[in-house]
Amino acid sequence: MTISKDLYYKDLHADENEFEIFHRSPSIEYSFYNAVKSGDMETVLKNCTEDAFINLDGTGVLSHNSVTNIKYHFVITAAMLTRYCIDGGLKPEQAYRLSDFYILKMDSCTTVRQVADLHHVMAKDFTGKMILQKKSSIISKPVMQCVNYIYSHIKERITIQDLSEHTGFSANYLSRVFKQNLGLSISDYIREQKIEKATYLLRYSDRPIIDIANYLSFSSQSHFIQTFENYTGLTPKKYRDKYYKSMW
Repeated sequence: MTISKDLYYKDLHADENEFEIFHRSPSIEYSFYNAVKSGDMETVLKNCTEDAFINLDGTGVLSHNSVTNIKYHFVITAAMLTRYCIDGGLKPEQAYRLSDFYILKMDSCTTVRQVADLHHVMAKDFTGKMILQKKSSIISKPVMQCVNYIYSHIKERITIQDLSEHTGFSANYLSRVFKQNLGLSISDYIREQKIEKATYLLRYSDRPIIDIANYLSFSSQSHFIQTFENYTGLTPKKYRDKYYKSMW
């Protein structure tokens, strides 16, 4: 059986008309990407509060399945944020790792709401990284060396002596300039970063709490629980119950 050329083009034209929708100005998306890139957390939070991500009017239909459609838009957003933030000075490897992390988590989402909530977490995470990146431009080199070392060795037990050996500066000097630059002590900063890492693991993994405590080199599970509660106001179990289940 053959299909006439006229009928073929008629069907093709009908398919094109099905997706012939008005696409809104890209300036809306560009404005959001630039807010993240510039570390404008206020604008990003407003965007998240308004659920602008799931307002898809004028964005194009990428799938007739609503969940698949929003997932495709999520991947596009992750890719754009990655490139905008790299352009803004974020280290490429850090940006790509963030993007990969969130796309993998998105793959497990089963509802539009879950994808949207994860989008908001991702946007705020990228924005937070850009805020820190901008601070680095006025942070002294020894302090940035410390920050980068802590980021790369967060699962280890990190001491001021480790940082002293890494940077070549004395512990007393590092303690002084770190507090001057970032407004908190080295030990407080390390604890803060470990707790931030713990919140991700509690949200996005099934690791037992004791395993997380060991992974982040806390001296004991009880020490981890106490430190976590001091920073977040919740025990690790209550934090996971509140956020893990609501996301997935």
